[in-house]
Amino acid sequence: MELSKRLMFIADYIDKCNSIIDVGTDHGYIPIYAVKKGLCERAIASDINKDPVKKAKLNVVLENVEDKVEVRFGGGLETVKKGEVDSVVIAGMGGNLIRDILEKDKNKLLSYKFMILQPAQNPEVLREYLYTNGYEILAEDLCLDEGIYYELFKVKKSNSVGLTELNPIFYEISPILLREKHKLMNSYLESKKEKYEKILRFIKDDSESAKKRKDEISDKLDYIQRFKLEVSE
Repeated sequence: MELSKRLMFIADYIDKCNSIIDVGTDHGYIPIYAVKKGLCERAIASDINKDPVKKAKLNVVLENVEDKVEVRFGGGLETVKKGEVDSVVIAGMGGNLIRDILEKDKNKLLSYKFMILQPAQNPEVLREYLYTNGYEILAEDLCLDEGIYYELFKVKKSNSVGLTELNPIFYEISPILLREKHKLMNSYLESKKEKYEKILRFIKDDSESAKKRKDEISDKLDYIQRFKLEVSE
């Protein structure tokens, strides 16, 4: 089975484990790949929509892994009992929704060895939540697939990790990836710059709220320019 670049990006961060759940599994590709490659003994593919569940069940049969991959219908982590799996993948949905899924079932989170989270939108919302709610950041990464940047968080819930409150710009642009001078960071910053310059051009009125918004975006553009210089050094 061939995985897309985005899905392979996730799979590369799966440590060998006993069991894993893929929340929002769509076609079930990640769980199937994980068991076939020996990354885990068994896997659960879950989705809140019926069509992906049907597709995942079919793929499980076609790939001959019915004894190792179970497909479940339901939302978030509600499809697994506490301690039933030891690792988690949540991908393909917005950062807001991933945050809400974690918050809803936070009583289960300490039992997971790791959680791999890949938001499709609003990664800054998820990063702020992770940084300020006692998650140990095991890794952050960035990939570009078909013209879209995807951010990845590999985390573990911990009672011993303190809260990290940062300048809001660092929830939007990873301080870890900046420090590491990630190979995609320069082009990623350039895409952010273009996005904000476009927004500025569309703000035409002179109301107080518009002026405030312009100032906020101008501040972000100043940070981005500074970051670009730092990663180029």
